[in-house]
Order: sequence, then structure tokens, then C-alpha cells
Amino acid sequence: MNETFEGRFSLLQMFWGSISTRPLRSSLSVIAIAIQVVLVLMIAGLTSGVISEWGKRVEGVGADIIVQPPNSSIFFAFSSAVMQESLGGKIAALPDIDEVAPTVILTEPKNLVMVYGIDFKRFNALSRGFLFRDGRAFSGPDEVIADDIIAQSKHLKVGSQITLLNHVFTVSGIVAHGKGARYFIPLQTAQDLAGADKRVSMFYVRSKGDTEIARAEILKLDPQNSVRSLSEYVTLMTTSNLPQLRPFTRTMVALGIVISFLVVLLNMHTLVMERTREIGILKALGFSRFDVVRMLLGETFILTLMGTGFGIAITFLVQAILRQINPGLTILISPSWIFSAVVLAFVGATTGATYPALRAASYDPVVALAYE
Repeated sequence: MNETFEGRFSLLQMFWGSISTRPLRSSLSVIAIAIQVVLVLMIAGLTSGVISEWGKRVEGVGADIIVQPPNSSIFFAFSSAVMQESLGGKIAALPDIDEVAPTVILTEPKNLVMVYGIDFKRFNALSRGFLFRDGRAFSGPDEVIADDIIAQSKHLKVGSQITLLNHVFTVSGIVAHGKGARYFIPLQTAQDLAGADKRVSMFYVRSKGDTEIARAEILKLDPQNSVRSLSEYVTLMTTSNLPQLRPFTRTMVALGIVISFLVVLLNMHTLVMERTREIGILKALGFSRFDVVRMLLGETFILTLMGTGFGIAITFLVQAILRQINPGLTILISPSWIFSAVVLAFVGATTGATYPALRAASYDPVVALAYE
């Protein structure tokens, strides 16, 4: 047992000695693997973080039912104002409905920030109401309410002028975040800007208690509409339900693997060429083909281990920096994605090292010793 331990320790010393004698090449491999890990974690973290944060903001509105047009997306940025506003009155008249808030959803094209057009009184009644950090509700068509996160990011104060949807607004109040959108403007103003007279994008609805009974009553009014309970809506808030994100995420992950593969392949190929005589000596001393492959893959394993650790550390550092620069940008780094990033890094690096390792193992000791 002691001999086995000493053998493993000697092998580890050999791995580390080979890496430390070539610091530049080893560092490049570590950096390439770290880049792959950062790409995977940042892309996955951004997509899942944004979706998770959006789901929490919808929950914060205070509704327990969401009414949308037929075949509408669960991601409100893709919504259009096609529902008749008068439907809100019919829903409000149902026996199990407590409150209805018609909402026009607009997206500011310059920075893709969502803007809600709301009837302030009805929207505010859905929950405990807006918590004002400063200022008041809008009282005119050209006033806007901003949440505290966007106000901090844009350095907005009560009385500030801001251009949204090619229209100049004055900030009348700043509220605590978590009520769906970042900006809130009068419902009529939003309808005018969208060219949607007497139409809305959706209705937030609060029932009197039994959500399913209230949902069934709403469906009887117009069975074609999409009527979801909030609990159902939240379960749908995953990246898999946004097809546009999946090709992008997969492309970026594949790019990271290719980078790792190519850099490790080039590094190991050059390393094998430089160590031809060394490999010849080892084989002359009794190293088998398996021993040579194990030695080179072991060096790759250590480099990958260092690269993944470095990449994870960089990811958390970038996350902390972005949180300070842009508080509204949520990056959700989950243990499952960390595990996936590590596995992908090892797959890419091992694949890149396999061919050079097998080539080195096939060297004839006599030819290798004569190599200059």
C-alpha cells in the first residue's frame, strides 16, 4: 500500500514538473479552459437569471390570474395590445372576481426595458400598492413612475426628464421594484403611443379566494383567451419555454467547448513534439503505451482542474461587479450549471488531448531517442 502511495505521489510530481517547466503554455491552456467555463456560466446565468427575476416581478403585482389573448407568449415583451378594454368590465362583474387591472405592455426599443401602461388606481389595488421611495403617482399624460432599480441605474430623480418610446416624460415618483415593469405610464398614454385605442395587452385579475372557480368564470366569457393562474404561469417561467434563447445558449456553449478543444489540442500537440526524446527515454525505461497516455492525460486533467477553478472564480467576480454597475441585471449561477460547466470543460480538454497522447504512445523508442 505504501509503494502504491509513493508511486502515485511520484506520478503527481511528474505531472506537476512537466506543467511548471512550461509556464506560458500551461497558462494559456488554463486561460482557455477558464474562458469556456465563464462563457457557459455567464450565458446560462444571464438567461435563467433574467427569467427568474421576471417571474418574481410578475408575482409582485398581486394578481392571481393573468388573462391574455389567444396563443400569446408567456413573455410579455412579445405581447401586443389586441384585447378590448371593455372585457375588463365584464370580468370585474363576475361574482368571484375582486379586482381587474387592464395593462398595455410596451418595450422601449433602445434598451429593451418594459413599460406598463396602467390605470393607477386599479393596478395599485391588486396588492398592498406601490411603495413610494419618493414623489407621487402620475397625474398627467406625460408623467412616469420609475422603480428604484432603474432610477439608480439611470440616475433618475423626481422631476427628471426621460425619453421613452420617443416621448418625453417627467418622473413623478420612484417606487420599490417588483411590480412587473420598470416604468409605469398612464393607460391612455400607452394606448395612444401604441396606436391601440380602447385596447390592452392583458388583464391582471385578483379573485376573491378560489382561483380555479374565478378562472373558469373568465373562460366562459371568451373560451379562446389564455387564462392562467399565477402558480401555473410561474411554473412556465423557464428558458425551455423561450425557443429563441435555446439556439443562442447552445451556440455559446459549443463555442466555449471548441475554444477549449483547439487550445488544448494545439498545446498538447506541441508539447508532444517537444518531448519526443523524453517520451523515448520513458518507453526505453519500461513505460507502456498506457503509461504514456495516462501521463499526458493526467497533465491535461490538472490543467483542466486549474482552469475550471479559475473560471468559476472569474464568473463570481464578474457577477459581483455587474451587480454593482447594473443592479437590474440578474445573473443566476446555480450548482447544476457549475457542474455542467465543469463536465463540459473536462470533455473538451480530454478530447483535445486524446489524439496527441495516442500519437505519443505510438512512438518507437529507438526513433524517438534519435529525434532532434
